[in-house]
Amino acid sequence: MLIFFAIQMSFGLLLAIIHLDPTILQDTMNFNVARAFHLNFAVVWIVTGFIGTILLIGPILGQRDVRPVWLVKFLLIALWVIAIWSFITLPLAHKGIAGWVGNIPMLQQGKEFLEGGRITGFLLLIGFSIFAFLTLHMFPKKKKEWNEMHWGLAVGVVGLATVWVFALFSSENLDLQEYFRWYVVHYWVEAVWEILHITIIGFLLYKFFGADEGEVGFAVFWGVSLVILSGLIGNSHHYFWIGTPAFWQFWGSLFSALEPLPLIFCIWHVYLDEKHGLKPLKNRAAFYFIFGSALFEMVGAGILGFTMTLAYVNIWEHGTWITASHGHMALFGAFGLLVIGAAYEAIRQIKGIERFNDKLSKLAFWMLFTGILGIVASFAYGGTNQIYVYRILGLDWWGHHIRPAMSEARVFLALFAFLFTIGTIILIYDLLTLQNRKLSDREISAMNNKLTHPKTIGRWSSGMSRFEFGKWLLALWFMGLTITAGLFAFGMKSVRLGDPVIPNILAFIGYGGLFLCTTLFAIRFLKAFDSRQDMLQLIDQFGDEEIQKIDLSNLNDRPDEELDKLVLNTFNSIEYGQAFILSSNKDLKSQHLMLYDTLGPGFIWETVEDGPEHWEAKIGKVN
Repeated sequence: MLIFFAIQMSFGLLLAIIHLDPTILQDTMNFNVARAFHLNFAVVWIVTGFIGTILLIGPILGQRDVRPVWLVKFLLIALWVIAIWSFITLPLAHKGIAGWVGNIPMLQQGKEFLEGGRITGFLLLIGFSIFAFLTLHMFPKKKKEWNEMHWGLAVGVVGLATVWVFALFSSENLDLQEYFRWYVVHYWVEAVWEILHITIIGFLLYKFFGADEGEVGFAVFWGVSLVILSGLIGNSHHYFWIGTPAFWQFWGSLFSALEPLPLIFCIWHVYLDEKHGLKPLKNRAAFYFIFGSALFEMVGAGILGFTMTLAYVNIWEHGTWITASHGHMALFGAFGLLVIGAAYEAIRQIKGIERFNDKLSKLAFWMLFTGILGIVASFAYGGTNQIYVYRILGLDWWGHHIRPAMSEARVFLALFAFLFTIGTIILIYDLLTLQNRKLSDREISAMNNKLTHPKTIGRWSSGMSRFEFGKWLLALWFMGLTITAGLFAFGMKSVRLGDPVIPNILAFIGYGGLFLCTTLFAIRFLKAFDSRQDMLQLIDQFGDEEIQKIDLSNLNDRPDEELDKLVLNTFNSIEYGQAFILSSNKDLKSQHLMLYDTLGPGFIWETVEDGPEHWEAKIGKVN
């Protein structure tokens, strides 16, 4: 996975450099060939990450080993064969060689996003079918024993193979061929990958990060259902301008506008599930990438996707850099960050690492985070200028009228691509040498001993309430609507007459506000997350001899209000990162509910004993 990622990133950097000087590698590695490599290897490394992740979690979920092992090895070899074959065949586009056998291009076909020829397509179909067999073979034979996560992964891996069949379709009718090409580009990535994304995030949060299984199952079920319900007809936003009937403009706009719903649902449950853990996480770095994946899925796939999905917005932006801004954040941000986060947890599990020094991991995260945001911003800035010069003024691309209007954006693109490259190098080095940063028991103890009980919590480190989380989401979507209004504004009469002030102002406010809010929201969320984890660590090492004990057994004759006040006063008397034991000869559900109503997520409740004669809970104070 990491090798394929490095290859894909290298071609991305090359493309950014070619944007600055189109003569670089001219007639040796032309832009269209480098772009095909960049995109195809993005698919290869992310799918490889999906395969590795599911082969890791499958035996845990299904309680059965991966069998047969030789088939797994064969699948790995097949991935390398496909990668090497792509290196040989994709450059043939430069020479105009497709390898025609009848009407079928066997070597390369030049379809946008599906440049590989029929041989590549069949090899991938075989690989996806093997992967689906291996995954389903790990699950219980009786479907009654499957839960929502089994079904989510099953639908996803079967969909990888079945939907890919449409990539093998070829027709002399260009409209019909485009119709089925978008089946793959949309359903395969925007539906099947989304289903795998939601299910994998749910399982990782449940198994490795302490989330509640029932709530994760609920989230997976509705997330997958919404992806399917909105995505089936939502695919028609790709049919606006390819010669299909005009009614798709209405239905495509309507259902495409609903596609962000499961993405909002996903980030909402990451927020909720992050607060379920009673023990400190052993792998905060992995959670950083998982959170980044859910955030960029909503911003890149959800918000930026929504800004261009309505027909009378899409008429201006399609085929411009605006589309590239959506594509880069959605593909790398949503899916790439997820499999990287899974890789951090997989390596920790395989290498037997209890905890590791994650400073380098977090540095890589923030460099990749900033790099991809900058790349997306550069595409958005250049795309806005491109729409005006190309679509409004009608100036010619080949006449070198458009290139000068996008020159600043090209420079920004190259700078942020370089930053992203540095982040990638750090990430790959960190993953490959993670064993070297394994913390010994002594180092873990020393690190924990440095933690102190804060008397107050800073604004940015305090717990994020549901109301505040909702405000951040509203701010992000407000900026998205502002971007959409800016794209609509290109249809205004004043703009058509040559005055781009309104769309430019709206684009500046919308894109600038969106990227600023995204960055601040990530900082705010992760600072609160780290603060909570520190407090959980303090509670976890809080000795039994130090802990305060409150027994309500002898106070049953007192009013409930008095007992609640006693519990709440005890809670308020302890410091952050401390805990007390509450016990009774009656069920403690009413006290639990009272604390939740009063404090929200500002406490943890760990059941020590749950009846029938004695109830006991450990209550900790967190941000």
